Amino acid sequence: MITVSHISKSYGKVKALDDVSLSVGRGEVFGLIGADGAGKTTLYRTLCTLLLPDAGEASVAGFDVVRQMQDVRCRVGYMPGRFSLYQDLTVRENLVFFATLFGTTVDEGYDSIRAVYSQIERFSNRKAGALSGGMKQKLALSCALIHQPEALFLDEPTTGVDPVSRKEFWEMLAMIKERGITIMASTPYLDEVRCCERVAFLCQGKIQGIDTPQAILDRFADVFCPPPIDKSYLQQAGDVQPSDDVISVSHLVKAFGSFRAVDDISFSVKRGEIFGFLGANGAGKTTAMHMLTGLNQPTSGSGTVAGFDISTQHEQIKRHIGYMSQKFSLYEDMTVAENLRLFGGIYGMDSKMIETKTDELLQRLDFAGHRDDLVKSLPLGWKQKLAFSVSIFHQPEVVFLDEPTGGVDPATRRQFWEMIKEAAKNGITVFVTTHYMDEAEYCDRISMMVDGKIRAIGTPDELKERFRQPDIDHVFTLLARQATRSSD
Repeated sequence: MITVSHISKSYGKVKALDDVSLSVGRGEVFGLIGADGAGKTTLYRTLCTLLLPDAGEASVAGFDVVRQMQDVRCRVGYMPGRFSLYQDLTVRENLVFFATLFGTTVDEGYDSIRAVYSQIERFSNRKAGALSGGMKQKLALSCALIHQPEALFLDEPTTGVDPVSRKEFWEMLAMIKERGITIMASTPYLDEVRCCERVAFLCQGKIQGIDTPQAILDRFADVFCPPPIDKSYLQQAGDVQPSDDVISVSHLVKAFGSFRAVDDISFSVKRGEIFGFLGANGAGKTTAMHMLTGLNQPTSGSGTVAGFDISTQHEQIKRHIGYMSQKFSLYEDMTVAENLRLFGGIYGMDSKMIETKTDELLQRLDFAGHRDDLVKSLPLGWKQKLAFSVSIFHQPEVVFLDEPTGGVDPATRRQFWEMIKEAAKNGITVFVTTHYMDEAEYCDRISMMVDGKIRAIGTPDELKERFRQPDIDHVFTLLARQATRSSD
């Protein structure tokens, strides 16, 4: 179905693809794995006729991607990493638009998307921008399938989606495969890698190996299965007195009309603790985080962060915390040094201190040679480390991390968590949300939200024992599937 022969593609001096060759059989589920910047998206865009290769040849369904572009385009479905949806169009309007692009109608293609689209059809009049990550994912997949393609290209389609929604997505792909559609998918999640029949490992534009998932994961274990972080640094319960609480929340509620996004939650977080704040998409995590960071005020209840009231002192809170969102809070068109100077000034640091701490930080991160590089030119893993460093540049009492490692390879994620560990050892409280359940195991304690309420809270070992599950992934799945309200 797909053949790639000695394809190369460069952007200036950067060789995105370097003599890449592979083939994918008809009806196969083929994985493409590698770190950010490895060349995966460039390969997808080439196979979908969105980019012309500098050298080599490729074909899809027997049609050349350069000489027979139109024949290829009507036979492929493409779901890019950042959802290819129009946020201001409704669910139905998005579907109609993509059907029209391919010269078909929703009615003609409905049977091909019934299994997926039927799960979101009741939201057909809702704008795509108002959907949860899991719902957007299903809509984007429906749009990619509406013209009944022979091959489906998925570029990290589940990044930023909770574990239960990811499992459901791959169950949908299994149904699609049964119809004979060839699937080529990239993913940073190892459980999804293992769902493929074969995988290719791409690194710096070169194919390092093509084999079964387990063979590739074993062969490149240093990249995909790095040793776990030593958890001996974790604080023992009772070592920190109640007076050391940095976050304290009591009966917190946030309502939007009659809908309670956050429904009467109470908890506390100690100084220097790594606190995992988990829940499926739509459980209420982001809303709760917005209240704790001063971005939104509660409907009722009370809480303090770094000693300041979340209802009346939100501006003081902002000066004593750090924040790193899933969409890295860096200015892409500014250099590394300029970003540090800007945020240092925002945090009230004087020029001399900013310069000193900038030099120290760049040395520690081995970024000294990239001081004047534009942030947009950095690989995702580098941006991630820089964004975290910026969020704690002013030594805040608490740093909030909202899914900070989405789409990053396991080895880089491990390095990031070493940075988190170091920050916690220096007394910074880390409040983190994540959809990687192996990361949740590194937290001192975890809370799990379901339907706006905290359903469970405790250390990873306590939760596994309480719910009689082998790991946090199973605990999360068990609780998340008890949700009664829609994520939308």
